Amino acid sequence: METVLEIKQAYKAFDGFVAINDVTIDLKRGEKHAIIGPNGAGKTTLFNLITGHLKVDRGSVTFEGKEITGTPPHRIVKLGLARSFQRINIYPRMTVFENVQVALIARDGRSFHLFTLGHALNRDESAELLALVGLSAEAEELAGELAYGKQKQLELAISLASHPSVLLLDEPTAGMSPPETVEAIKLIEEIAEARGLALLFTEHDMGVVFGISDRISVLHHGELIFSGAPDRVREDPEVRRVYLGESHGAA
Repeated sequence: METVLEIKQAYKAFDGFVAINDVTIDLKRGEKHAIIGPNGAGKTTLFNLITGHLKVDRGSVTFEGKEITGTPPHRIVKLGLARSFQRINIYPRMTVFENVQVALIARDGRSFHLFTLGHALNRDESAELLALVGLSAEAEELAGELAYGKQKQLELAISLASHPSVLLLDEPTAGMSPPETVEAIKLIEEIAEARGLALLFTEHDMGVVFGISDRISVLHHGELIFSGAPDRVREDPEVRRVYLGESHGAA
């Protein structure tokens, strides 16, 4: 399978604390690849290095065959690599429709129209994205008044506004109830399949991880200790020792 994203020998330290230590991970086109590890393992730091929110001290990041190491986040998004965050990143005082519309206007480089012709721009595409994530009925509601699960759906729609080929999801089901988790993962899988997206995601819910991943990479203290198919990860004694635990491994 073709590699669409590659992080090669990435290293990042903060005042002597090594957060990411010589990590090499790749993502294949159309693949669903989970990054797991205990709290503090370096998962979010790795995402920040990939998306340009942090600069690697050494190593490289390549996307679609082009090195993007040190590229600003807004340019990385325009290349086709989008991300959602652990903490919801929406405009709470704007309507659901306006949140998506603003993302589309920014994508097209027409932000200067926001307070003049903004209301007339990208309306059809905004409606299509809301329908895709199941939020058509909530289009005119204030984003900040949505239930938590629906706010995550809105954030997904905003991420999709840039027409990405790769989507990075940082704990997409965090804070959700079990029914919300089931619905969220079903939606993400359907959208990834329909749009041919490759997914790189972090997640603490092992049912989600082992249920949808093509491949799983395990971080521990900033180092990659294993990467492979779900069955191989589950059986690896080092992974079971540092993260899954014997009971999870047996399950």
